[in-house]
Amino acid sequence: MIQDDNLWNSLPIPSLLIAGDDRILQSNAAAESFLNLSAKQVQNVSLWDTILIDAQLEGPFSRARDRRTPLFINDVAVGSGMGPPMVCNVHFAPLSGSDDVTLMMIRPIEIASRMTKGGKSSTAARSAIGMAEMLAHEIKNPLAGITGAAQLLSMNLSAEDQELTDLIVAESRRIVKLLEQVEQFGNLRPPAMKPINIHDVIDRARQSAAVGFGAHMFFIVDYDPSLPYAMADGDQLLQVMLNLLKNASEAGSDGGTIRLRTFYDGSLRVRQQDGIKASLPLQIEVIDDGPGLPPSIADDIFEPFISGRENGTGLGLALVSKLVHDGGGWISVDSVPGKTVFRISLPRAPKFLPDGDS
Repeated sequence: MIQDDNLWNSLPIPSLLIAGDDRILQSNAAAESFLNLSAKQVQNVSLWDTILIDAQLEGPFSRARDRRTPLFINDVAVGSGMGPPMVCNVHFAPLSGSDDVTLMMIRPIEIASRMTKGGKSSTAARSAIGMAEMLAHEIKNPLAGITGAAQLLSMNLSAEDQELTDLIVAESRRIVKLLEQVEQFGNLRPPAMKPINIHDVIDRARQSAAVGFGAHMFFIVDYDPSLPYAMADGDQLLQVMLNLLKNASEAGSDGGTIRLRTFYDGSLRVRQQDGIKASLPLQIEVIDDGPGLPPSIADDIFEPFISGRENGTGLGLALVSKLVHDGGGWISVDSVPGKTVFRISLPRAPKFLPDGDS
């Protein structure tokens, strides 16, 4: 328990202390306001009976609590039934100095319309994406001219002056690469959902990484060969896997390890946009032994332009999150120094095989 009531109630983020048996031990003033429930009303009541969360978190929370590791959940609707839910990022962390007490922090985010279909906010978001795509396209055209002009100039310059033109070319190409990533957010093509073997997709990504950006890493595969087909867009899932593997490779040092794990978890369900809970039993984990996510950005790692690396664009993981969620899946991250786990949860395909399989 936190003894300093003034400090506890001064925290601007709704926060709860959770006992080892999932009872709420303590809530701060911000939590009372957010839940519209007093501290006495929630004290010693089960967390899952008090707070409504549009995701099946009991299992992941229990595992994180047993391992005494933090758990981050992004873009999930949270409420108490006393008012409309809000889209929030939720952070569970073990309380220092206690064996079984967990701190739960609920951070409401502004873009609540992400959980809805249609509506003015959705239209505004699409308009913003369209404008970003248009600007990226228009900026790339003069950049191509600048790059070409710099290359022509370098043909008649001294070696010392060529360093300057080389710098112009290199920086122009870096900007083009960033703009291409921005343009990907304008791709509103719905995913082409069909039954796929996720191991085929993962292996394609692994093989590509192993001979390219991840050549300095050691890959370990831990597949469950009995997994059924997933319902997903194979091309988009490949793009997701390549982004996650690139992120893990950049986080790791020479000789570092990336473990690719698949397994079945029938308990995982999330509430879809139509209010129906969907089962997402097929799990893919990308595990690296790098330094972990900086605590200052861990809650926002899937947001655009949030990056833990110097000169990082912060668009790779944002695109990953967009592709996974557009395909009806779920992505989460669990990170401590020496171990970062990105988990993708996907729906199972109906019980038939694609054409050509038997």
